[in-house]
Amino acid sequence: MIEIRSLRDILRLFFIFRREFTWAVVVTIIVAFLGAYLLPARYESDARLLVKPSLENTTLPIEAGNRPALIAPSTQRDPIVDEEKMLTGRPIVYKVAERYISGMSDNPPEGFWKEIKFQIKKMAGEAIELFRQFLQMLDLVEKQSPEERLAKKLEKQFEASHAPGSAVIEITFTWDDPVVAQKIVETWIDFYLEERSRALGRKSLYPFYETETRKTSEQIAQIKQEMLQRLQGIDSFSIRERLESMTMTINKANEERFQAQNTLAGLQSSMEKARKELNSLPAEVVTERQISLNPTQQDLKLKLNELQLERVRLQRTYKDEAPPLVQINKNIAALEKQIAGEAAQIQRSENRAPNALALRLKQSMQDGQLRIDQLKIQIKELDEYIKKLTDERLKVLGDEPELTRLQRELQTAEQNYTLYADSLEKARIERELENSRISNIAIVEHATFNPSRIFPKSLMIILLSFPVGLAVGFLTIYLCYLLDQRIHDGGLIEKEFSVPLWASLQDLGNNPNHPTRVFAANLYRMYGMLPLEKVEEKGLTVGVTSALRGEGVSFVVNYLCRLLVARGHRVRVGKHAAGPGEIVLIDASGLLKQRESFVSLRQADIVILVVEARKTTIPVVEHVLSIISAAFLKVDGIVINRRRFEIPARVLNMVSRLRSQS
Repeated sequence: MIEIRSLRDILRLFFIFRREFTWAVVVTIIVAFLGAYLLPARYESDARLLVKPSLENTTLPIEAGNRPALIAPSTQRDPIVDEEKMLTGRPIVYKVAERYISGMSDNPPEGFWKEIKFQIKKMAGEAIELFRQFLQMLDLVEKQSPEERLAKKLEKQFEASHAPGSAVIEITFTWDDPVVAQKIVETWIDFYLEERSRALGRKSLYPFYETETRKTSEQIAQIKQEMLQRLQGIDSFSIRERLESMTMTINKANEERFQAQNTLAGLQSSMEKARKELNSLPAEVVTERQISLNPTQQDLKLKLNELQLERVRLQRTYKDEAPPLVQINKNIAALEKQIAGEAAQIQRSENRAPNALALRLKQSMQDGQLRIDQLKIQIKELDEYIKKLTDERLKVLGDEPELTRLQRELQTAEQNYTLYADSLEKARIERELENSRISNIAIVEHATFNPSRIFPKSLMIILLSFPVGLAVGFLTIYLCYLLDQRIHDGGLIEKEFSVPLWASLQDLGNNPNHPTRVFAANLYRMYGMLPLEKVEEKGLTVGVTSALRGEGVSFVVNYLCRLLVARGHRVRVGKHAAGPGEIVLIDASGLLKQRESFVSLRQADIVILVVEARKTTIPVVEHVLSIISAAFLKVDGIVINRRRFEIPARVLNMVSRLRSQS
């Protein structure tokens, strides 16, 4: 854990991991020198093939037209790509591999160093072969013949390409021997030309077109005969016209039936309504009637008038409560009630006749019933007619797919016959042109012999080994910085562990009794962190601990004790709590291995954790802090012991001079 704040901290990284940096640089340079001398050499052989315009790639075949010129647009596939695919195809690669095994096997090269590398390569190949046989015995890899393995190797080393818009195929082959590389390229091109001529060669189209013309003519006659038989079966000249006519007739019959059904429904509804109205009409009606006043009512009214006159006469003599008036009032009321019960008029005579409206309604119902019977008969006849037409149409539909198929076959056969007849003469011309065709592949540059190796570039590797070694060394420093868990200084202590840093004590080296000013300043800083105001009242017990023994707990306790004594305090080193006015320092080192340290620390008012720089790691400190927290204690501060400033003084002086000059 190192805090990077300036160039000086980066220099510290270099001196901290200087050994790793040196090893990385040395190993990189050694590997580069070994590679420059031991890596197998690679030689390259080149060749170029020109794809010339010819009959095959400047005209379309006769199936597409009468040999029109082909102008390839920019979006069309480049024909040179097809040539490259043929050139790198597996058939040619396998033939080259067989030729190499039979006549171009590796021979020991001349020269001492080359012979050593050849023998090393041979032994490595034998070891790989034994390992492959072992894997094959365990059924982990597939068994392959030497030709197959060599073909894959040749295919990886062979490359064919061309520039956009160019008709020249550039061939490059890499091998460990320039002579063999040249022979392989020559053999490869020879096999390619032979294989291409064999694959692109084809038979004449004239017999094909002649045979197909005759077959198509016989097929047309057969199809026409079969179509004639089926059309006679449906009594028509065209299946489409027959279906359209029957469909139209069925639609008309359905429409007529629909109208008759609607009319029938309307008549039935009208008949039901007329029947209800007829039931509500009387059978007879009154034609003449005589009416007069009711004589009984008239007589009662005359008697009422007389009684009323009599009551008026009696009122002149008697009071209203007199019995005569009471009796006459009762008579008047009874008479009025009797008058109210009589009708005012009475019928003297009437004449009756049959109801004419009912007679007309009955006649209409009879006419409607007759029409309903006619419509039912019509609908029944239409249903039978529609069923007959539907059956005939289904029969025609059963023949329709076959007739349609025959029609399509006839149309296709006629088109084919026209095409074959037109192409017959062209095929004869094509046959003659094929017989005199010349290959359109020309070798513009034969396989070259290049004795200069392309790999490895020994001089370049040796020259680059030094800067590459430095880069690898600096990368190693960076990786070590990322992976290093050791604590080197206290810059990130509080951020990492949430515990304050009390002091960072320098490594005194061989002069432990002669502390430096920086050491004394950090010691006084630790002294200033102590709560000395409580000493006189309660005393102060300071527990100094560490994760493991040997991290400098006794050293810190000793110097802290000297400082406290020098400042006039009563100090003792022990394991019991301090009394008033006394400071006790507890040495509890090796917390992870000594259980007694926990007992001692429970007496402490303040716990200080000592961490040895460049030795104690972050996980160890985290583990110790968790253990102390689990023991219901708290670490009040961390002291970094034996902190070293790794940069030599001469380097710092040189950096200072450079800064002053700039």
